Amino acid sequence: MKKKQRIVIKVGTSTLTYDNCKLNIRRLEKLCKVIADLQNQGNEMVLVSSGALAVGMGKLGIKNRPEMTNKKQALSAVGQCELMFMYDKFFDQYNNVMAQILLTKYAVETEEKKETIHNAFMSLIDMGIIPVVNENDSVATDELEGNKIGDNDQLSAIVATLIDADKLIILTDIDGLYNKNPAEYDDAKKISTVELITDEIREMAGGRGSNRGTGGMATKILAAEIATSAGIDVQIISGEDPETIYDIFDGKPVGTVFLGSTD
Repeated sequence: MKKKQRIVIKVGTSTLTYDNCKLNIRRLEKLCKVIADLQNQGNEMVLVSSGALAVGMGKLGIKNRPEMTNKKQALSAVGQCELMFMYDKFFDQYNNVMAQILLTKYAVETEEKKETIHNAFMSLIDMGIIPVVNENDSVATDELEGNKIGDNDQLSAIVATLIDADKLIILTDIDGLYNKNPAEYDDAKKISTVELITDEIREMAGGRGSNRGTGGMATKILAAEIATSAGIDVQIISGEDPETIYDIFDGKPVGTVFLGSTD
């Protein structure tokens, strides 16, 4: 990687929270510290963060993900406040300023609207502010006339294309793409580099993720398709230790890299 780049980092719910939906404060603080340090090096950092619904569940002591849309909206609204409070606290601790951006599908449905969002991001980036992005889950749902982007994996890829990012890094609960489920097969092998996303690659991705999150490897492959088609490299790594992000900047092999298209 070049010394200074524009990087989008996406962090998933399973990385940010424990099984009881309470925030993993130590990991969250370490993530903010790494991003702040990379920003201080001259890189332009953007964070796409999941977790609002789960954090809301944890704060209110709700164990099971609700089925009703209005309940999910309410919990997301509670959790988003908590998340932004913690991000602001930790980024400020490391002498960086953050700003919240909440998006819906309607915000990026036309080229004119995309240009407006692009300008908002670039204004923040030019001022040295770290944008922290989430979908506006308190109002954007599949049930509300299809105004939901889908999930934050796809959102991160859309953000990466909107701001002409050099790389998208997705932190998740597995350290890359495997040819089969490593939780079920001892002989599963990690794929270090994907030059082209084929049906075979999609089949390896499997289904959805945890009770706390909405995604899984399949949504990350879809995100990789969006970003790589715009020439942006995508790297999926484990979020267990956010300092692994440094390995990417140091050129060390980590996770799975999806190469951006050069066509």
